Amino acid sequence: MRIGSGTLIDDDVRLGDAVRPLAKGIEIGKGAKVRGGSAIAEGVRIGDRVEAGRNVVIGEDTVIGDDCWIADNTTIGPHCTLGDHVRVDSNCYIAEFTTIEADVSLAPGVCLANDPHPGSEGHACMRGPTIERGAQIGMNATVFPLVTVGERSLVEAGSVVTRSVAAEMVVGGNPARVVKSISEVTCPLDLQEGEYLAPPIGRDGAQNWK
Repeated sequence: MRIGSGTLIDDDVRLGDAVRPLAKGIEIGKGAKVRGGSAIAEGVRIGDRVEAGRNVVIGEDTVIGDDCWIADNTTIGPHCTLGDHVRVDSNCYIAEFTTIEADVSLAPGVCLANDPHPGSEGHACMRGPTIERGAQIGMNATVFPLVTVGERSLVEAGSVVTRSVAAEMVVGGNPARVVKSISEVTCPLDLQEGEYLAPPIGRDGAQNWK
């Protein structure tokens, strides 16, 4: 097990299997925080400055990049990959074999599925969706297995995404359909015209988009 300097882990966090000794090890980078009730399985690799809330479960062999934020009661299945600057809000479910690229945001209650044939004995085609860089998934949205949500696209709250989404598009509904381009996204309170297209800003104030 390797834990970086400045990392804080609450006493009631479970690292690895409570019965078997760690065979693959766990790596947690510098300046991370893991709150109580969470469980981190064997083979997990967590980057620097990652924050995990209460009752977060991270499955075996999952890799999480730097500067990620994972809120309370979220489950991340085994063999998932999360890039840098990913934000996962409370009560999300990220199924096994899901890929989430950098700068993605998942609102509360998002479900990412991985089994196109529930009940199958073989599970040969089990694979979660791919959420490409900068995409934003709204509250309580569901994304089907094998689907790709394109770069910088936006999925509206409560949507059910059954097919892949092109880059920089807004989709919504059940099943989700294209609503408009993200260039048309406006807000009277905090967005100037075209501002949604600007590079995302990280917690350090720097623009992360490259």
